[in-house]
Amino acid sequence: MFSSTPFLVSFLLLLSLSLLFLFAPRFLPPSRPPIPISASDELDDQILFNRALNPNPRKPKPTFSHLALDSKSSKPKIAFLFLTNSDLHFAPLWSLFFSKTNSNLYNIYVHADPAANVTLPPGTVFHNRLVPSKRTYRASATLISATRRLLASAVIDDPANLFFAVLSQYCVPLHSFRYVYNSLFFSTTFDLTRPATGSDAELAQMGLKVRPKSFIEILSKSASLWKRYSARGRFAMMPEVPFEQFRVGSQFFLLTRRHALVVLKDRALWRKFRMPCYREDQCYPEEHYFPTLLSMADPDGLTRYSLTRVNWTGTVKGHPYTYLPGEVSAELIHRLRKSNLSESYLFARKFSPDCLKPLLGLAEKVIFRD
Repeated sequence: MFSSTPFLVSFLLLLSLSLLFLFAPRFLPPSRPPIPISASDELDDQILFNRALNPNPRKPKPTFSHLALDSKSSKPKIAFLFLTNSDLHFAPLWSLFFSKTNSNLYNIYVHADPAANVTLPPGTVFHNRLVPSKRTYRASATLISATRRLLASAVIDDPANLFFAVLSQYCVPLHSFRYVYNSLFFSTTFDLTRPATGSDAELAQMGLKVRPKSFIEILSKSASLWKRYSARGRFAMMPEVPFEQFRVGSQFFLLTRRHALVVLKDRALWRKFRMPCYREDQCYPEEHYFPTLLSMADPDGLTRYSLTRVNWTGTVKGHPYTYLPGEVSAELIHRLRKSNLSESYLFARKFSPDCLKPLLGLAEKVIFRD
């Protein structure tokens, strides 16, 4: 009668462990304390976003605005948004990038982690370009918040900002500013995925493009997609984000002003993506929030690819391949430019800080020679 008791106990133990493994993420606390976004930080962000979404013409313009609000002659601008938790290693290279163009074609904004030692010397294009910044942590929603602050600050600052390029301190330009600007605003052939139309030539002469799209990577197939989706719990993202609509992509992208406002308006998906993860090794909210939100909101308004080249061979702990000084050459620059989706990549990452000197050596004769 009792001979089967040990077998029964073993079976029940195995069953309990299986159930615990399946449902624990829904009931147990995370493996490490999550990085919280404080109520005060959240409130500050909402005030900032509301200012961007509901401009009040009776209020004075921002102190660092570069455009009179009633100006009708200003040209469209690119807002360069630098997201960093260290010094801007390639500031001298970027200064050269901006030096040979009219300052009324671009704006610069920097979100620097308050714990970082960031130097923005007077007399440089980066001086006085810091936006209100909060602490950021890898594998947490704080990186989403930081990007949204950059977008909001740029929207508020200048209504002529029509493209918003998110970059890191390890990004470098692959072309001159003129090439980048003309590719985004005037070229009707730059985006190889967009079929040409009969009106393209006429629109180009007027300085217009057919409803410019955001250049953001959107991937729906990945070996780790389900693990990333369930990192907060098997059903945590429902019902707002079904797995079938969950996407992955690079956190460095170029958004149109229309899509920047979509990001700032969002509340529903943000409440999901700000939740802590139970699988830190599968939790990269910034790589999922923007692709998922925008692909759900306006799938036809996206190119679905990025203009920032990244080498994922030799990945280390989720970081892309890092180029070293000995690898920097004209051949490397030309290779990094090649793209099957556009006429060229515009930026590249990730470069070690000591690549600055060889990159400066290539600046005039290679990188900015177009």
